Amino acid sequence: MTHNKNILQDSHGRDHAYLRISLIERCNLRCSYCMPEEGVPLSPKSHLMTYEEIYEIAKTFVKHGVTKIRLTGGEPLIRKDIPVILEKLATLPVELSITSNAVIIDKFMDVLKVNGVKKINISLDSLDREKFKHITRRDQFDIVYKNLLLLVEKDFHVKVNVVLMKGFNDNEIIDFINLTENLPISVRFIEFMPFDGNKWDMGKMVSYAEVMEYVNASFSKVQIERLQDAANDTSKNYKILGYKGSFAIISSVTNPFCDSCNRLRLTANGQLKNCLFSSTESDLLTTLREGKPIEPIIQKAVLAKLKIRGGMDTLEKLQEPKLHTNNRTMITIGG
Repeated sequence: MTHNKNILQDSHGRDHAYLRISLIERCNLRCSYCMPEEGVPLSPKSHLMTYEEIYEIAKTFVKHGVTKIRLTGGEPLIRKDIPVILEKLATLPVELSITSNAVIIDKFMDVLKVNGVKKINISLDSLDREKFKHITRRDQFDIVYKNLLLLVEKDFHVKVNVVLMKGFNDNEIIDFINLTENLPISVRFIEFMPFDGNKWDMGKMVSYAEVMEYVNASFSKVQIERLQDAANDTSKNYKILGYKGSFAIISSVTNPFCDSCNRLRLTANGQLKNCLFSSTESDLLTTLREGKPIEPIIQKAVLAKLKIRGGMDTLEKLQEPKLHTNNRTMITIGG
């Protein structure tokens, strides 16, 4: 293996500077698009990465060019050693962020601040308490909403992730955009994606074009401002003139952003996934525990990354259940 080659560059010339690490497969909500109703078989604790192993693997990625790490789950904050994990990762020269359902985040404001975590993504799929209860199978809307306001008050940069499902919450698109009138948040509408056990079908998906139809029907052309997307951005960003916040659409199904993808994912049991849609995984944890270098496995996994959506490069392929039931459920991949 040559040492001058960047091990985080794939065969399509994409450099991967962004690592998402799932800390835990468990969650304190039960969202239907993420987890099947009957739950999922969880990895035994001994198969999950310890905080030392998370740090060691992260350090290797940072050495080779990763500049951003996002912690996900399950719900990362229910992991007992989250303060230690944050403290260890905060010693690396990276931008550290976290995705949470915000149910218990009020207890962690200080530990997030002290470890330099400024960017927080909150999952919230409905502003209607009953609908929230239906989708999450838990009655926690009030606390989540209160914590969202608290995060804003404490000067965190907050993004709100909304998975759109036709006939369920697509009538709330404008309500969510109106949240940005007085709150400096970014609301991100995410196209419903296929994973094992979430009963995905094209009919449930609200496309980028459909979201914009709602927006154009409610706001005049002069009010809708198209923002400049950041490099490697997964979202198309907009704001309503005069509003404090902004909104965006993540169209991974109808308009994939694979060309500029710079992300890799590490599951809680130490498997590297080179794409959210990929059904293949590379085991870093076993090799690390054997005391062997993990770089060759990382390089091989990155080189194997397909050009578009784990090979599902057409909508026809996306609609073929065989192609996505080999993938994990979303909760065991990590958000």
